[in-house]
Amino acid sequence: MAKVTDYYEVLGVPRTATQKEISTAFRKLARKHHPDLNAGDKQAEARFKEVSEAHDVLHDPKKRKLYDQFGPDWSAARAAGAQPGSRGAPRGGAGGFGQDVGPSAQYRTVTPEEMEDLFGDQGGFGDIFGSIFGANRGRSRQPDMDVEAPITVSLTEVYRGTSRTVELPGGRRVEVKVPAGVKEGTVLRVPGLRAKVQIAPDLVFTREGKDLRVVVPVPLHVALRGGEVSAPSLKGGQVQFKVAPETQNGTKIRLRGLGLPDPKGGSPGDLYAEIRVQLPVPMDERTRKWAAEQPVGE
Repeated sequence: MAKVTDYYEVLGVPRTATQKEISTAFRKLARKHHPDLNAGDKQAEARFKEVSEAHDVLHDPKKRKLYDQFGPDWSAARAAGAQPGSRGAPRGGAGGFGQDVGPSAQYRTVTPEEMEDLFGDQGGFGDIFGSIFGANRGRSRQPDMDVEAPITVSLTEVYRGTSRTVELPGGRRVEVKVPAGVKEGTVLRVPGLRAKVQIAPDLVFTREGKDLRVVVPVPLHVALRGGEVSAPSLKGGQVQFKVAPETQNGTKIRLRGLGLPDPKGGSPGDLYAEIRVQLPVPMDERTRKWAAEQPVGE
């Protein structure tokens, strides 16, 4: 059989605890396990759910009396019409209650008003939740209550992924992870901060979605007869590829998979090498003579 949760045990208080002691215990545990202060921690989220459920019952005098009298079946007793202090169990089911009925308390996000009532300014904790919920009472947390700050990354960092440390008002520092392949203008959210990504212009590559474009100088004789050339890559070093004979100026050659990563885990983009045919300078006599023999116009 599954272990029955004891709400007093969850909050770490005796059954004789006063309302003040119950609230104090809840404040301490909620402060430690609140999901907004433990981003991504599933155990903390489950623990916060448990202490919230326990507090929801024990801080309400009527619910607490039913819980003290009927234990885990208190909510079923209330639904069946039982009153605190009544003798015996109401009619219906084994012992008056169905076996599948459990506590009615549900996990929910605590409102700023409730937080202010529970935590106040004790131990500076109000400052922590002020950065999460904002100063306005009675309103749920809104993204625009967070600090907004731009973060600038290079195209090389976009290719590899990176991180930035941002200092918030009050001296608190938070780390922002920038995923590989992030797009310009993407807003990255961490508790207390909305970081808008700006990508610095690159001197070599031009970004086109997941694809990259780079201009590759090719000597005239290679463009005419074909051959192997190289292009820079964000992966590092140079990538070798071949151009066909009689390649025209401005031709784009697709190098698959050498573009930017997909931030959603899809296939990466491609690198397009744009051919820029270079004339020989200074021009030798043979080339000059060949050029002079070519017809001009139609």
